[in-house]
Amino acid sequence: MNLDEKIEKVENTIKNRKIAIAFSGGADSTLLAYLASKVSDKPIAITIDNHIFPTGFIKHCKKTAKEFGIKHKVIDLNFYEHENLLSNKSDRCFVCRDLMYGNIKKYATDNGYESVLDGNNISDLVLDRPGILITYKNNVESPFIHAKLTSKEIHEYLNKHNIPFSRSTTCLGTRLPTNTKMTPENIKQVSASEDFIYEKTNCEIVKVRNNNGLALCEVDDLNKILNENTLKQIKDKLKSIGFKKVALNLSEIDDDESITIDYSKGAFEYQLPYTIDIENTKNQLKDKSISSDSKKILIENQEIHENGLIKGSNFKSKEECLDKFMELLQDIRRNV
Repeated sequence: MNLDEKIEKVENTIKNRKIAIAFSGGADSTLLAYLASKVSDKPIAITIDNHIFPTGFIKHCKKTAKEFGIKHKVIDLNFYEHENLLSNKSDRCFVCRDLMYGNIKKYATDNGYESVLDGNNISDLVLDRPGILITYKNNVESPFIHAKLTSKEIHEYLNKHNIPFSRSTTCLGTRLPTNTKMTPENIKQVSASEDFIYEKTNCEIVKVRNNNGLALCEVDDLNKILNENTLKQIKDKLKSIGFKKVALNLSEIDDDESITIDYSKGAFEYQLPYTIDIENTKNQLKDKSISSDSKKILIENQEIHENGLIKGSNFKSKEECLDKFMELLQDIRRNV
């Protein structure tokens, strides 16, 4: 399917339905809300205010929903009141999304909405994002996954149709190393640092990671920051608010994720960045799997290995191979 056909598939999925959308104002949920405003039956966008999102997050969500003419609800959910989140363990994204989606689903159900949808796309399934398991747990629909839309395609559509979206919607808690407790002080330190870099560079994406007193700055456009005076101002500012050292990551942030496979003579291999829950995945594939053991599942012309390795063979073309791989991704269940 081409991009327009994939968009049409999403529209057909949500057409005339009373749906609630988990809404962050980022590219994915923005496109979903935009399409829903055109074809759904009085949809609602629901945003969680967890008190640790970037500056202007809620304001942007409200503005976007108003421009689309879609009802908008903000649920106040102060993460500083939840110790299991503040401990910032390795499963933090799983715990975070469990809490947020639980609240979104409750509000939607209590107010008569048919289903909750989110903007997860097919690219998310090849990245280390354990929160996807919460989507499955809460029966949240992800129409972009079923339409096999990648992040790159979503950005392409938004840009082509001049639909504004925020590229800064990730929780500031992710800027801290795991097992480093989140506090109002260290979150404020990160937030103030990112706000200053935005102001000085006009970059669209800025992340300042606090690695035990080292501020590692990441941006989407190095050309906007690689100025001697600008770098000095950033260094001085970040040191003034408590960082011991300031460093710049020379790899630009690229949020145009797509899925690329190494295809040769009808075969491919793809290493996922997580291990696979074989038993749970077998349950998803019960009508398709040929054979399996504790480490591997064989399905048609693909192999699913517990270590995250996917293999395939006997494909007629690279396009067929990629399509079947993306179809398989929807049934894979990962370990946290």
